[in-house]
Amino acid sequence: MRSRTSTAQSADQPGRPGRRWRSLLTLLVGKAVRLVSRLSHHGGSALPGKVIERIDPGFLARTLSELPRGVVLVSGTNGKTTTTRMVASMLESLGLKVFTNPTGSNFTRGVVSALVSTLGLSGRLRADIAVLELDEAYAVHFVRQVKPRYALLLNVMRDQLDRFGEIDTTARLLGQVAQATTGTVVLNREDPRIARLAAQTPARTGVAYFGLSDDLLSYFPTDDDMHASDRGADGAGAASTSRPIRPGHRLPAEVTLERVMDHRAAFRLDGRLLETDLRLEGVYNLYNAAAALALVRVVLEDREPDDAALMDALSKVTPAFGRGEVITYQGAPVELVLVKNPMGFRLALSSFDPAGQDTMIAIRDEYADGRDMSWLWDVDFTSLRDTGVAMVSGTRAYDMALRLAYDQVPAEAIETDLDRALTAFLEVHPGRPKRIYCTYTSMLRLRSALGRVTSVDDAGVGA
Repeated sequence: MRSRTSTAQSADQPGRPGRRWRSLLTLLVGKAVRLVSRLSHHGGSALPGKVIERIDPGFLARTLSELPRGVVLVSGTNGKTTTTRMVASMLESLGLKVFTNPTGSNFTRGVVSALVSTLGLSGRLRADIAVLELDEAYAVHFVRQVKPRYALLLNVMRDQLDRFGEIDTTARLLGQVAQATTGTVVLNREDPRIARLAAQTPARTGVAYFGLSDDLLSYFPTDDDMHASDRGADGAGAASTSRPIRPGHRLPAEVTLERVMDHRAAFRLDGRLLETDLRLEGVYNLYNAAAALALVRVVLEDREPDDAALMDALSKVTPAFGRGEVITYQGAPVELVLVKNPMGFRLALSSFDPAGQDTMIAIRDEYADGRDMSWLWDVDFTSLRDTGVAMVSGTRAYDMALRLAYDQVPAEAIETDLDRALTAFLEVHPGRPKRIYCTYTSMLRLRSALGRVTSVDDAGVGA
């Protein structure tokens, strides 16, 4: 690992009194917009952030510059929201006051809106550090305003290609984040495109890695692994049976994921093997946990929390909204699993046994989902053959049903309207556990609809 530094941002200086008053006035405007938005039933809108970005472009940088431990930026194709939640939760458990954008509103205006919700009338952000999830494209806009002290870059997959273009374009966006980071960049050594970003970091910026044991490489395919398997003789699945070759696999890792079990994982830290229970769902979140551990150790290197404290903090993390979140309806669990690209959907399907559950798939193609849904054809749905899918919904319901038919997976009902589909789905086998695989805007709408019939935590975002 390259030597880390404690280089501070040049913006980490207190603002002048005139700037303080300007920030206060901006905050009052933002709170007024937020109030009007909520009264008009647009409670989750990023409108306050949009307004503030227009009238006071420097508000974000001025406010975050006061944080003594600076800003952590988390980005990548898969796992941003859950990993951000892990990092924030662990840092809080270990004694820091953390500001974060907890709902996955990962555009710069979403961060500004979160600030408006958090700040009191003093205008001061009472936190030690900010842990922020940023969409790959908006992360570039963010680092032009705020230089993060730490960055955690997770992976690059073929996701929403109609927005970002080819996969190397996404890697270049994350490269700009690495270039702007002043303290330490934490990279996924198993993703070649991410590992190569070490070469783009400034000379005084530290580099650390998280990774996998040899035995687990085949369980977490990179984008290249997946598409190599698609070209294999059997047409699919080769990545799950052969060990991929990754040039960066021997880079020294701050944390490696060694073993995965049912709601339990083993990690290697500096040669020590540590195990802990986890409350998170899905094998893919265990690798996110390794990423979060690596980042937390870097942030707290001056405190050096002991192993027991780290494992205890990790064991307390609960799922982010819509990411394996479980909502209870009439005494039965309804689990929401976000899917947005082939790797995420494949790993989700491999993580959950469909037996004993009713399954629904909800696919929409709004901007936040990505317009191009051809990636559904890169997902193997054969694990659902025996149980079938009780309901297929969303604007692309018929495309999804056709994809299932090609894998000989029966779809019992198709309803494009999400509200009607959810009502019918909930009425199937009352009291039986249910799982819904859904794209982002589908998840927001389904959460909102569930909130009308049962208790759902307020995530602060609208449908």
